[in-house]
Amino acid sequence: MRKTIAVVGGGITGLSAAYYARKWLRERRIDAEITIIEETNRLGGKIRTLHRDGFTIEQGPDSFIARKTAVLELIQELGLEQRLVGTNPRARKNFILHHGRFHPMPPGLMLGIPTQMWPMVKTGLLSPVGKLRAGLDLLLPAKRDEGDESLGGFIRRRLGREVLENLTEPLLAGIYAGDTAELSLKATFPQFMEMERKHRSLILGLLASKKQPPPKPREGVPKVAYSSMFLTLEGGLTVLTEALTAALQEERVITGQAVVGLTRQGHRYELELSGAEQVEADAVILATPANAAARLLQEQFDAAAHLEQIRYVSVANLALAYRREEIRHDLNGSGVLIPRGEGRMITAITWTSSKWLHSAPEDRVLLRTYIGRLGDQAWTQLPEAEVRRRVAAELKELMGIEAEPLFCEMSSLPESMPQYPVGHVERLQELRGELERTMPGVLLCGAGYGGVGIPDCIRQGKEAAEAMLTRLGDER
Repeated sequence: MRKTIAVVGGGITGLSAAYYARKWLRERRIDAEITIIEETNRLGGKIRTLHRDGFTIEQGPDSFIARKTAVLELIQELGLEQRLVGTNPRARKNFILHHGRFHPMPPGLMLGIPTQMWPMVKTGLLSPVGKLRAGLDLLLPAKRDEGDESLGGFIRRRLGREVLENLTEPLLAGIYAGDTAELSLKATFPQFMEMERKHRSLILGLLASKKQPPPKPREGVPKVAYSSMFLTLEGGLTVLTEALTAALQEERVITGQAVVGLTRQGHRYELELSGAEQVEADAVILATPANAAARLLQEQFDAAAHLEQIRYVSVANLALAYRREEIRHDLNGSGVLIPRGEGRMITAITWTSSKWLHSAPEDRVLLRTYIGRLGDQAWTQLPEAEVRRRVAAELKELMGIEAEPLFCEMSSLPESMPQYPVGHVERLQELRGELERTMPGVLLCGAGYGGVGIPDCIRQGKEAAEAMLTRLGDER
């Protein structure tokens, strides 16, 4: 009997799950049909590239971390490896705003943690007391128990308040648009826990990790993938989602309809769509935000309450284009991070045309400003014109930009950044165990569970496809 699989969510996680499911089903000669259901009218989720007047503008994520291999493996399978682009090697300097001034990030920072003493001695980002407190990490004992704690609490305990607020919080919280005092350490940076356990000192642990040999290059992958920390694709990241969509063209795709009901019917599941259509499936991969999954599961699955505790933060970015001669700033780096304590609407500015040389014509400048984080959601109630006005005013104050932009593209991403609470990993493990007992064949994956970046989402989609395939194989 032919099997049917429903993938709910057409973002990068759902597309990856469907891609690997289709690939492995064919390899194992399992006869199955895949249906992808996406609430919006397009596939690709937050990944969206705009081409305008010679500019390449990412309206969602602008890159991915090269060291996380799931994305490189997928790119190579899709034949896109020759389109990989690294950051401009002349623009690797980054800045942090401190008391209204741009300070270079000290050399030797790893994930916002100092690993070189002399740059830390010279930096203006820390007071003399703050520098001494950071050095205590080399002497402090390791935490005795292995229980979860907040990311901010961990950094403060090891390195002190100033390192947390002025160095690590702008960088690490920027990844999640969250508050480090509330983010789970085990869910965000479990390697920090392991470093403390193994080396006692976080700094010593990071120094030890620097001595490890670099990953072995994949055959056929260009050198840029191993020389740049961040990568993107020539033509924009939608090249990836478009290639995935093309690889799935034989599958059934339903867009513009939400799944409003999910019920178990014996060994199968029935999905009710907002357009009154019903889809039956032997297995269901829910590649949706956690709150959407909670709504579908809550009537039949008591543990779904934890999914509702995963809050989402709204963020936005504004891409602004200028003539080069109108910008007095030398743009000698990739951009600037703006800590919460600076009291700005803008949380970061990327000097996109310096960071990514393919993103703008030679005589033009492209800037990308970010707004929104946990505890700072007032912007969502403002008219777009007022948001633009405030961003322009802050760019004038921070960078001396007085010119009117050639254009400004604002991209809002409502409730897009999940916040992993302390204890998230343990509760999620319990939840998945209960889900397997209550609704076997229903799988969860996506940014709300095990990592927000593109590589993490691809990895989760791939793992969900593998788990689903194991179940279908056992039933044959």
